[in-house]
Amino acid sequence: MFKKSNKAASNDDFRYLFSDAIYLDSACQSLRPLPVVDAMNEYYTRFNSCGERVKYKWGIETDERVEATRAKILKMLKLSDKNYFVSFTTNTTYGINLILNQLKLDGIKKIITSDIEHNSPFLSTIAFARRHNIPREVLTRNDDGSIDLDNADFSNSVVVMNAVSNIDGRKMGNIADVARKIHDQNGIFIIDAAQTMAFYHEMLQGIDADAICFSAHKMYAPSLGVMVIKKSLLDRIDLTFIGGGMVDDVMRDDYILASKSPNHIYTAFEPGLQSYGEIIGLGAAIDWLLTAKKSGAEKLMAQSQKLYDFLKSSPKIKMINHEAGPTLSFYHESIDSHLLAEALSDHGLMARSGYFCCHYYLDHVKHYPPLMRFSLGLNTRDSDIDGTIKVLERII
Repeated sequence: MFKKSNKAASNDDFRYLFSDAIYLDSACQSLRPLPVVDAMNEYYTRFNSCGERVKYKWGIETDERVEATRAKILKMLKLSDKNYFVSFTTNTTYGINLILNQLKLDGIKKIITSDIEHNSPFLSTIAFARRHNIPREVLTRNDDGSIDLDNADFSNSVVVMNAVSNIDGRKMGNIADVARKIHDQNGIFIIDAAQTMAFYHEMLQGIDADAICFSAHKMYAPSLGVMVIKKSLLDRIDLTFIGGGMVDDVMRDDYILASKSPNHIYTAFEPGLQSYGEIIGLGAAIDWLLTAKKSGAEKLMAQSQKLYDFLKSSPKIKMINHEAGPTLSFYHESIDSHLLAEALSDHGLMARSGYFCCHYYLDHVKHYPPLMRFSLGLNTRDSDIDGTIKVLERII
């Protein structure tokens, strides 16, 4: 099992990481750099308070930090607060369901997703189609992740698809054209951006989406969900998930929603107290990530390429990826992936095995056995890659 070690990670922001612990599961949950941990600790130890409910200084500080995080998200995506707002929830899955479960059917004729989706959009679109008794289509994505627009009909549809796959990192390279055609055909476009924000947020900048849902815990931030919503989408939402923090006034048999006010529109999807420490941590994570990517992106790609080349060269390893990237998936012809994951764990290597919540595509379309997934991050050290290759050479 893991050997105790006092030698920390070479990256000072992850110095808590033991040198013999190799973490390759960033696609599930990224590690948190110390500036993010420090930001959360500052909230809990210096001004722990409820947002938007108090008049004392701690609460004012909380409100300012939370609003700053909302602004950072829109700036990161190059979206205007005139047209979009940011609400916080628990994760991507919750955000997608929160929208679909309150979306009015007005004029919607069908719902569309794709074959390589995480269960978050895949299952929620099944539920939506059943609930409203409308058709559901599953589009086949190309090997590069793009959509064949010549054969796609988005007329009066709700379209829920990922920008980047959690299977192998393939990207919807023509996402701007997809968004344009969806809206030209009177459709609604909801993007699952869970795997996009850490490394590829630029591909979403300025995209004309109706909603972008992602998970902060996949982008070096605390466990948190984020919803970036086009203001016009609210006209098609029937808010039925109601609670404290969402209303300006309550009568015996009625209430006035705070989201009717432009300054509090985000409350439409924020019932109850929010995770203020986590939101503040996300703000710190965005600052950290935008700086860390500038200095670490090239190194990360070199590490990914080295590991990809090794896996590709092994005659019994079958790669799912068509190119190198931070997320690498494969299986071994004669070693069960779950057993391989356990063997790797015995050597301090943490990686995911199974179908990664993409059962339909991996199991029922491709008929793959359970897979292994190595997902690298900005915490990954050169020694992690060398150690992984060394362990794999010994096992396989």
